[in-house]
Amino acid sequence: MPPADSTHRIGRRVAVAGVALSDGGRVDEATPYTLHAQAARRALADAGIDRSLVDGLASAGLGTLAPVEVAEYLGLRPTWVDSTSVGGSTWEVMASHAADAIAQGRANAVLLVYGSTARADLKARRRTADLSFGTRGPLQFEVPYGHTLIAKYAMAARRHMHQYGTTLEQLAQVAVQARANAAANPDAMYREPVTVDDVLSGPVIADPFTKLHCCIRSDGGCAALLVAEDLVPDLATRPVWILGSGTAVSHTTMSEWEDFTVSPAATSGPTAFAQAGVTPGDIDLAQIYDAFTYMTLVTLEDLGFCAKGEGGSFVENGRLLRDGDLPVNTDGGGLSACHPGMRGLFLLVEAVRQLRGDAGDGRQVRRRDGTLPELAVASGTGGWFCSSGTLVLGRG
Repeated sequence: MPPADSTHRIGRRVAVAGVALSDGGRVDEATPYTLHAQAARRALADAGIDRSLVDGLASAGLGTLAPVEVAEYLGLRPTWVDSTSVGGSTWEVMASHAADAIAQGRANAVLLVYGSTARADLKARRRTADLSFGTRGPLQFEVPYGHTLIAKYAMAARRHMHQYGTTLEQLAQVAVQARANAAANPDAMYREPVTVDDVLSGPVIADPFTKLHCCIRSDGGCAALLVAEDLVPDLATRPVWILGSGTAVSHTTMSEWEDFTVSPAATSGPTAFAQAGVTPGDIDLAQIYDAFTYMTLVTLEDLGFCAKGEGGSFVENGRLLRDGDLPVNTDGGGLSACHPGMRGLFLLVEAVRQLRGDAGDGRQVRRRDGTLPELAVASGTGGWFCSSGTLVLGRG
């Protein structure tokens, strides 16, 4: 394999070469740095690439100087870094940046890595549950009145219900199908089946959301390695190509959000599809950020899988199941599999595994003719629909 600085052509294609998870779920005896290192080592091993070839690093959420501290811990000296932090969509936005950098010849191999012990820290009282993102800046006009992050999502969900007739039962279907997908995933934190009645009868967290409408809290980490096409011939695994990407931001103050029923995926999605030269109808599976059931429903609308206002009926009848019309969050998503914080990178890992055919027995998505899926979309959402990053991926 050529040295990392020998191939800097402009206009190169970009592939996801390796993906991996760290230990996850309940991890009481590890630090976030440990999970970063586990995920990074496993992703490099998955790709069959030595860490000496990694010349780019993307990291957020850990340390005072996030990419610098993580790079030092991993023994890397990157010449390209990214510490963009826009919540759950961080990793799709970073992947878009990294793909552009590789295509432009500014890097050859960029490692995206994340790890968090959010659950363990809460249990050990090293932190408290997050009620807000702070009270400075624009947030000073909302937080003192109890308008927490979950309340913002709940308000948006209520608006969709009012405007389009979306029902609690339809929102609950998102949670039920996510759990059904998690049942076949040995890495999922919760695998026991749930029913619509289970979702509806749970304790109310923020009206209209009960507990099962909300993501779980777990520990965990993951990593993905993006490389230039020059390095693809020597990979240990089949590459998955980044065909298109789009990013967008919307608001931070709820009063500046023009329409509670439209997320920034309505901008990032069409941009990614156009760049890839495909339509939503061409997509075989979708990995969508699901901190709350409403996120899945409205993102499906905004990506163009159904018309605005039709998300409720779209998610019915098992359509999101692994063997449904549009498999969504095939690992169980943040509602059942894992949610250690900024979950966006997990979407990319799962999409790549499904496209490569590596998801495993009982979990692998196949098309109606029995072949492996060809196209996937990973769409992350940050804040309270404040930002979005969407990637279109294709099997090599």
